[in-house]
Amino acid sequence: MTNLWDASAAEDFAARPLDAAVQADLAVVGGGYTGLSAALHAAEAGARVVLLEAGRIGAGGSGRNVGLVNAGLWLPPEDVAAALGPEEGAALNAALAAGPAEVFGLIERHGIACEPVRAGTLHCAHAPGAMADLRRRHAQAAAAGAPVALLDAAEAQARTGSPAVHGALHDARAGTIQPLAYARGLARAAQGAGAHLHEDSQVTETEYENGVWRLRTGQGGAVTARRLLMATNAYHRAPRGTDLPRTATLHFFQLATAPLPPGELAGVLPGGEGAWDTGTVMTSFRRDAAGRVILGGMGRPEGLARTFHHGWARRKLGQLFPSLAGVRFEHAWSGRIAVTGDHLPKVLRLGRGGLAVFGYSGRGIAPGTVLGRAAAEALVEDREAALPIAARDAYDDPAPRLRSAIYEAGALAWHGAAARLRR
Repeated sequence: MTNLWDASAAEDFAARPLDAAVQADLAVVGGGYTGLSAALHAAEAGARVVLLEAGRIGAGGSGRNVGLVNAGLWLPPEDVAAALGPEEGAALNAALAAGPAEVFGLIERHGIACEPVRAGTLHCAHAPGAMADLRRRHAQAAAAGAPVALLDAAEAQARTGSPAVHGALHDARAGTIQPLAYARGLARAAQGAGAHLHEDSQVTETEYENGVWRLRTGQGGAVTARRLLMATNAYHRAPRGTDLPRTATLHFFQLATAPLPPGELAGVLPGGEGAWDTGTVMTSFRRDAAGRVILGGMGRPEGLARTFHHGWARRKLGQLFPSLAGVRFEHAWSGRIAVTGDHLPKVLRLGRGGLAVFGYSGRGIAPGTVLGRAAAEALVEDREAALPIAARDAYDDPAPRLRSAIYEAGALAWHGAAARLRR
């Protein structure tokens, strides 16, 4: 089975590898949302930009995620402020609250064909006790003036079409997109603005000397640039000269049905929202423009684990939507998420004239778009104040591999236990 987003993307994009020596004001490494947003905005500001992607545009998390364009982070606003301090926390909260508007604005301005639906998202209570957390999140978002609504069980079941939810938090700022098509559309827009994008151009070496960055690729290309943005996130391939701190990685997989007949689909998320639940081992569910139902869950579906994870998904679909019990999946794919220890994104200085942005902890679309633009402004204009979160000289996660193993073990145990309980 294949990645639905790759099979259904209306946007196409292709670029040749870099096989020559070129100069730039800004070199960007990574063709996901952060790098593409940076390239687009820097090029629109008149900078000469060269972007290098090791594979294809959107090959990492930007082409593998759920496609939920959410406002903010996993952490609610008061937790962000507590972690960063009131001033920095308020700046980041405000920037990311406006993130969906920025994403949907770019889609409209550049005519990106990525199935945008701005009907909001539903954070669903997987059990009655989970409503306490949703009430806390609702109170914080409402206090900041966000258009959010807390739904009781009956309202949430009507909005989702699922008897398995016990309430929900609706955020009208949010929505859904076809995530790979959005990435390709950003690439097209950046190229149209004058940025030079190169696929299949893995950076193998970097060095900084006398105010200049020099990058070399495995295909014989070379870039000399005044500024560097490393935007590789969970798919970082460390070049010689610029390694990044490790983060924990969390794997997330998705399966999609074939397009369903209108009568069969009518009761499933009839308002077009995207949804996910409050479970520690989270589940997501949404529809696409063709009428497929897409279910996601935590875990790395490889080897024997694939049997547990995919078996859980088949049962979960029927639990959420009894009318779809037994419906087969046609597509299956997975990706990985960079999870920082405090669940906050990081902007790291790479000596003088360089930044790395990473660690969205599962909220990459809007934050990646916002922080990519901000990083471009900070680098091209030599103005770190453009960043909504302060750049730091170091980041240390004491046990990223252990946390990665815990995430996978927890997901496997949960999905495996669900299978045993079903018997």
